[in-house]
Amino acid sequence: MSEVMWQPTPERIGKTRMEAFRRFVNQRHHLHIDDYPALHQWSIDQRPDFWQAIVDFFDIRFHTQPDAVLVEGAQMPSAQWFPGATLNFAEHLLRRRDDAIAVVAVAENGQREHLSWAELAEHVAGFQKGLIAAGVGLGDRVAACMPNTWQTLVAMLATTSLGAIWSCSSPDFGTQGVIDRFGQIEPKVLITCAGYRYAGKEIDQRLKINEILQHLPSLQQLVIVPYAQPEAHIEAFHTQANVTLWDDFYEPGGEPDFVAVPFDHPLYILYSSGTTGVPKCIIHGTGGVLLQHVKEHGLHCDLGPGERLFYYTTCGWMMWNWLVSALAVGSCVVLYDGSPFQPDAQRLIDLIDDERISVFGTSPKYLATLESSGVKPAQSHDLGSLKTLLCTGSALSPQSYDYVYRDLKADLCLASMSGGTDIVSCFANGNPWQAVRRGEMQGKSLAMAVEVWNDEGRPVIGEKGELVCTRHFPAIPIGLWNDPDGEKLRASYFSQFPGVWAQGDYAEQLPHGAMMIHGRSDAVLNPGGVRIGTAEIYRQVEKVPQVLDSVAIGQQWQNDVRVVLFVRLQDGQVLDDALQQQIRQVIRANTTPRHVPAKIVAVSDIPRTISGKIVELAVRNVVHGQKVKNTDALANPQALEQFRDRPELKD
Repeated sequence: MSEVMWQPTPERIGKTRMEAFRRFVNQRHHLHIDDYPALHQWSIDQRPDFWQAIVDFFDIRFHTQPDAVLVEGAQMPSAQWFPGATLNFAEHLLRRRDDAIAVVAVAENGQREHLSWAELAEHVAGFQKGLIAAGVGLGDRVAACMPNTWQTLVAMLATTSLGAIWSCSSPDFGTQGVIDRFGQIEPKVLITCAGYRYAGKEIDQRLKINEILQHLPSLQQLVIVPYAQPEAHIEAFHTQANVTLWDDFYEPGGEPDFVAVPFDHPLYILYSSGTTGVPKCIIHGTGGVLLQHVKEHGLHCDLGPGERLFYYTTCGWMMWNWLVSALAVGSCVVLYDGSPFQPDAQRLIDLIDDERISVFGTSPKYLATLESSGVKPAQSHDLGSLKTLLCTGSALSPQSYDYVYRDLKADLCLASMSGGTDIVSCFANGNPWQAVRRGEMQGKSLAMAVEVWNDEGRPVIGEKGELVCTRHFPAIPIGLWNDPDGEKLRASYFSQFPGVWAQGDYAEQLPHGAMMIHGRSDAVLNPGGVRIGTAEIYRQVEKVPQVLDSVAIGQQWQNDVRVVLFVRLQDGQVLDDALQQQIRQVIRANTTPRHVPAKIVAVSDIPRTISGKIVELAVRNVVHGQKVKNTDALANPQALEQFRDRPELKD
């Protein structure tokens, strides 16, 4: 077992909502559950009782009561959750009407706006009237290409209050990236900004918007938020649709109406990363998202009224959808738009103190950059409000655990999470009851029957394999767009092991219940037929101070595969023989000889998706002279060119 970095005190455990839920379940069902493994096992074995307990504990309000909790067929996917029930998603996020702050929106230039719960509802009511006037109703798509502002949140709540379907991307997506997404779903309304800000620059979007509009013939209403282009006017946009500026589209006031929809009515359309082709349009259901999110926010993150949640995300990443759901447990959400390092590396750390953030979410890359920048928040900031640090997007290295507890805060639950856009939630999660161990995820989410399977389809512990979920859960997507018979959905998630969800992560369950993710299954390296997760290599390379970033791929070579490691070095460093030797020694000493790269090549940048994930497959394709189908999904597509025709890889 790895070293324990943090252990909650009995007093802290006693105050958690997880503890209140445990007592609630024990009392209702005359049980004696006394620890997390027992609670998790019960949640798997008695899923109808568990999800009914979630409904009652979090006061989920059905307009029409369900006929049952769960009706399922012989194998996944064949579940009906809460058949017959109707409800409204936005109604649960807008339950409060008081004058406490519900939303804080901060921009990188220091601009700060906030809305109380009452003001948020008034804005939603006004925007809802504008959508109704534009002809928006049940099942219509409202798309947004927006920064992370309060306007985006208001538009989402107004859309879902009507039973319409919300779909969002962020302004940093390339033109084709937006067209590939919204072109498939044919939105009736598009909400976008005339410009946005990033890293001290103001980016004019008007030309790009006009290009996108040519590919959206279904559009009937365009709503423009001037944002970073305050002089924007409607004549600048060329479309058959009505064009209205944000302030002219609606007038805040009144109470929103809430249209009751079936439990499995479409709520969101999210998109796969699209780095290997046109993105999949993943449809998420109303009740499934709501129940999964109140479980994760209320129990795993211990959020409730009086707490504040922040997650650094754009509106094009599932973590935005996840973040704003915290309103449903009565928590305030803090939105941030812009670079996390503008004007300096302490920008978001300042935000923790300024906004009294209780739960702060970020990526492994952000923590690694803080450390390499020499930022030591424990010495410069109070951080008294902060109780939990969430991290997702890729595997969190053991070095980052050291950094957090040494230089950020010692009394902190560091919750490394893993899930995906596919389920808009988590398989592995944080846990306010359990110890945090170095380099490990604390464990499985409640009611998620997560296992790691070998190639023969047998569960393994202490061995690497495929991350699977063997029982139905409410957040399984209700379908993919333009997939009427569900064939694409089954091929995407249920074909590797028929009737079992395969997430596509190369993972490991440790004997004491913790989880580790070793990379994406499709990026697994196979030298000599031995499977190696890329994260296993990255964890070691991160120990080498001269290396800023890296990407590992398998290159086809002499009827086998050899491991190639590309490294981006710190300024002033050179990849000489000594440094190559140092990198190889660190990898060999902590893994196996198979992990040691045959070639180490220096590059000036590592390509990543807009949400910050390394794109091993795109690099592998370029190295092998194959086409990368969709570079608009990348934050820095120009970085790919330096991997093409490298002389170092010819021998």
